[in-house]
This record gives sequence, C-alpha cells and structure tokens, in this order.
Amino acid sequence: MWLDKPRNPDAPLAGLKVLELARILAGPFAGQTLADLGADVIKVEAPEGDGTRQWGPPFVEREDGAREAAYYHGCNRGKRGITADFRNVEDLANVTDLAGQADVVIENFLPGKLAKFMLDYESLAYANPGLVYCSITGFGQDGPRRNEPGYDFVIQAMSGFMALTGEPEGEPMKHGMSISDLFCGLYSTIAIQAALAMRQRTGKGQHIDMALYDCSVALLAHQAQSFFTTGQNPARMGNMHAQVSAYGVFPTKDGPVVLSPANDRLFRKLLEVFERHDLLDDERFATNEARIANRAEIDGIIAAETAQWERETLLRHCREAGVPAGPIYEVSEVFEEPQVQARGMTFPMADGLTGLRSPFKFSDAELALGEPSPKLGQDD
Repeated sequence: MWLDKPRNPDAPLAGLKVLELARILAGPFAGQTLADLGADVIKVEAPEGDGTRQWGPPFVEREDGAREAAYYHGCNRGKRGITADFRNVEDLANVTDLAGQADVVIENFLPGKLAKFMLDYESLAYANPGLVYCSITGFGQDGPRRNEPGYDFVIQAMSGFMALTGEPEGEPMKHGMSISDLFCGLYSTIAIQAALAMRQRTGKGQHIDMALYDCSVALLAHQAQSFFTTGQNPARMGNMHAQVSAYGVFPTKDGPVVLSPANDRLFRKLLEVFERHDLLDDERFATNEARIANRAEIDGIIAAETAQWERETLLRHCREAGVPAGPIYEVSEVFEEPQVQARGMTFPMADGLTGLRSPFKFSDAELALGEPSPKLGQDD
C-alpha cells in the first residue's frame, strides 16, 4: 500500500510514511502540509467520508463527475485515500498493518476512543516503537474538558481571540478564517518534525498531545504578556494597534488603505510624505508613547491627510519613502497581485483544479505538488 518510490524524491520529506486518521480541518491540514513537503500520506476515512466533503456550497466538479465541497479540497490535496470501518475485522487489520509500517500517525478522535480498536499509541508503538503518533483534540488528553468536542468557533471564544477582535464598542468577533484549527495543524506539523528529529537521536518514537485550545492560548503571545505585566485585560482595538500609533485603516478618495508606521522614524517619514513638517517637532507626536496618549488627535490628522489622495498615488509615495502601507484586498484581488503571482502561490493540479501552495521555498528542495485531494476510497 505504501509507495515504493517517493512522488517527488527532491522534496524534503520524501519517503516519510504518514497515516492520517483525521477529519475536518486541523488534522487534515497537518497531513496536507506534510504531503506538500513530500510525505506519502494515506488518508483513512469512514465509508461515508470526511464530513467536509459535504461542507458546501461551493462544490468542485471533477472531470469524471465526482463532486466534493471546495472546503474539503482546501486541506486534503496530495494524499491517497482509503475507506475503513473499524468495526469490520478486515478493514481494521488493514489499517493496523499500515500503522505498523508508518513513520507518523495523525488522529483526532476523542481521548481513548481508538483504544478499543487497538489503534491508540500504546497498542501501535508495541509493534512499531519508532512511531511518531500525533493526537489532535479540542482540549488535550487530560484536564477537566478532555472529553469535550473542540470546534474552532468555541475555541476562538474561549481562547481570548474573540474578546480581542472587533470594534471597541462592538460585539466580540471571530476571525474570518478557522484560525484555531489552522494553527493547531501547523503547530502539530512542527511537533511531528521535532519528534522525527529526536527519533534520529534516540531511535524511538513518541506520543504528541496537541490541543486546539493550547495552541490558541499560546497564540495570545504579546497580548498575554501585556496581561501578565498589567493585570488588565487588553482592550478590543478594531483596526488599531494597542501599542503603536498612528497605525490603522485610513480613507483615500477611492478606497481605504492600511498604514503601519511602527516606530518614530517611520512616523516622521509619513509626515514628510504629507509635507506636514510643522508636526515633526510637535511634542504630542514625537514618540510612540506620546502618540498613543494623543491617539484620537493624530489619527484624525492622518485621516484628513490621506483623504486628499488617490489610493495608488499615496501607496506609491509611501513605498518610495519606506513607509509600510498597503491596500485592503478582496480574495479575488489577492490572486491578481503581482507579488503573489511572482511567488507562485497557486499551481495547477490534475482534474483541472487549482491549488494554493504551501509557503515553503527551499534552496535545494522542491515541494511535492500537483495531486488533488483523493476521491472517496480511490485507493481501496
């Protein structure tokens, strides 16, 4: 069942065998990332398939008439796929055999659920001691919430993300992407590769316990440090920055722009773009701390200046002055951006599909791209 030869021998993880017992997003996203890096990933689905196959519209119509939700294709490309009912003796034996040969298993069942099928880490590691086994759950393998299902929206709410997102006087808002799932998938990929590097030294695999909640709490980063320092909850700031001013969304004649002069030098350059030399020595705005104390006033001044410009003209002057600035793109505009095109962030796949490239670029390696997500049971 495992490939005899890597799909792309020049990929960084060529020859790595990954068995994915995961569905929805966090686990499959980790599996897709490993597949892009060259691993041979076999996705195991229940006979009815990963639930995201039906998470549409929109749906992708393949050349042979197969139809799956676009969501499914966003986190499952580059894999091979089989179906298995763990209650079926032959199916279970097949999956157990694959796990016995695998370098990595990724699973996202509730804690303890796979033990009754002897697909838990302890059971599999007995026959395959080098196995790196990554469990992804909402809340982890221990703690009072260990048996609760973890969904991205709930995790965003409980992690502090929503309390920090949205307008100051508005209601808390979730991120536009499933950020808790996606970052857990990325953290899991990092952990898997770290465990594989450790296996090189010790000859032994191990169990990795990844929780969406842990990963999201970890992403509080500097906001958590602000709380540790002050004992105060960081405020919801909308598009403003709690620690930097002037920094935000500002109007132009034909659409808003983002300006982020993140230090005193860049702020002075922005004033020079506006030819506001009268403000260069104004003590109210001379330092970032002073600008935060006078945030409303300086934001109003900057907004009045930007409103006099055409968007592209202002952005060009900012680029020439070295001031960080940019337009606010719709998703369609992202893929029209020359920088995105120059970096090759999309690529053609079989069946006429388009893929979004993982953002890795190596000097002496290639990604393993081009294969679409597996059809249900295509490799049974």
